[in-house]
Amino acid sequence: MTSQTLWEARKYEEAFGKTIPPQARPDFHLSPRTGWMNDPNGFCWYKGKYHLFYQYYPYDTHWGPMHWGHAVSEDLLHWEYLPAALAPDEVYDRDGCFSGNALTLPDGRHLLMYTGVVRERQANGGCNEVQTQCLAIGDGVDYVKYEKNPVLDESGLPEGCSRYDFRDPKLWQEEDGTYRCIAGNRPADGSGQILLFTSPDGFEWYYKKALAENHDRIGKMWECPDFFQLDGKWVLLTSPQDMVPLGFEYHNGNGTLCLIGDYDKETEDFTEESNQSVDYGIDFYAPQTVLTQDGRRVMIGWMQNWDTCNHRRTQEEGWFGQMSLPRELSIRNGRLYQTPLRELESMRRNKTVHKNVTVTGSVRLDDIRGRRIDMEVVIRPEEGCDLYRKFAIRFAQNDLYHTSLSFRPSESVLKIDRKFSGSRRAIIHQRRSKVNHQEGQLKLRLILDRFSVEAFVNDGEQVLSAVLYTDQEAEGISFLADGTVNMDVVKYDLI
Repeated sequence: MTSQTLWEARKYEEAFGKTIPPQARPDFHLSPRTGWMNDPNGFCWYKGKYHLFYQYYPYDTHWGPMHWGHAVSEDLLHWEYLPAALAPDEVYDRDGCFSGNALTLPDGRHLLMYTGVVRERQANGGCNEVQTQCLAIGDGVDYVKYEKNPVLDESGLPEGCSRYDFRDPKLWQEEDGTYRCIAGNRPADGSGQILLFTSPDGFEWYYKKALAENHDRIGKMWECPDFFQLDGKWVLLTSPQDMVPLGFEYHNGNGTLCLIGDYDKETEDFTEESNQSVDYGIDFYAPQTVLTQDGRRVMIGWMQNWDTCNHRRTQEEGWFGQMSLPRELSIRNGRLYQTPLRELESMRRNKTVHKNVTVTGSVRLDDIRGRRIDMEVVIRPEEGCDLYRKFAIRFAQNDLYHTSLSFRPSESVLKIDRKFSGSRRAIIHQRRSKVNHQEGQLKLRLILDRFSVEAFVNDGEQVLSAVLYTDQEAEGISFLADGTVNMDVVKYDLI
């Protein structure tokens, strides 16, 4: 039986979602039906479709008591909204249904695991959020919360583990039929850790061990974990809070971390071998992955930065927040690589090719423009010329606005900069990334979708993502060089 709280959310989103015209949204990046969106949740395949839930507050474009929004897709690019799946309507989750995951039970039912939140008044007059892990069972549209919720609370945690920072379960089933889940937690040292839990049936859960520990290396609290096997290695994704940079890795604030290593299923020990950022741009957080039906590991993240959530196109917009492009993952040369979902190629139209274009100063090509495009650019020094000092691509451009991607080969630094994108606030405008190149040769692929850009470097070695709120009429693209660059461009419209 649907609660009054969930029923009201479903009626509201149905009515107000219709007031947002398609051209006011991203075209192939999922945005909320109405209101606020943050972390992806429950990314899975169920009953012949991909399901993506999301942290959701339908009543405002600012964060509020968390619900779970819900959408389905057959190709991960074109989404159909379903009614909201969860609302904060029980005593153990009355202040929010936070992030979690989903899987299919052997009997065909759909199991959601999420974090229930209750605000607790503290002796000093403030509030802390008690966080517990809860279940809901459903059919892909309607879900009933488990009568024995919460299934994990502070009584199941080791001494010193925070009851306030304990969230975002990711669950899976092992080959022997038993279940595992991991969750983010803050230990006694005040930093972050990922805890591992086991279950015989998916409903009764027990603490096993700490799968990974931060020890104040990278940020503080680690949240939104994901864990999977990829190309003979094991990958642990998590989103640390309160990071300070380590060189060009881990920009200030909340970001994303990839740990690559080995996992012994007998001892359930994860041995970390390397670490890196997941995204080197401005807007990317809390990624989740799914295994596609043909065996690809695909990741989606929330394409937003917590420190820029008051940055709006206008105050009248009916939605805020969007997901990244789905990205296919692989491990090459000991690094996590990300490439745009190959299904995106089926949306390509109007191919335009320019080979061996000499760029010195500023160059525009008449047929290279647009705000929903897939563009590959390869640059190299012009033969017989010295190494150029700087190369830049400006896009979402008109006489007033532009965003740029610029590269200085002598420093091996690629920078994304949106300070001229139309923002009227002193928000985060730039990020820099150290990239590999061969004597000034670099390969870039830019994907634009109305309100965002994602730049893939060297066939996915790195990605830089950024939200753009520039007027849609600004669709010019130009190329600039300090020195002389030889350039190839292949551009498609995305329809």
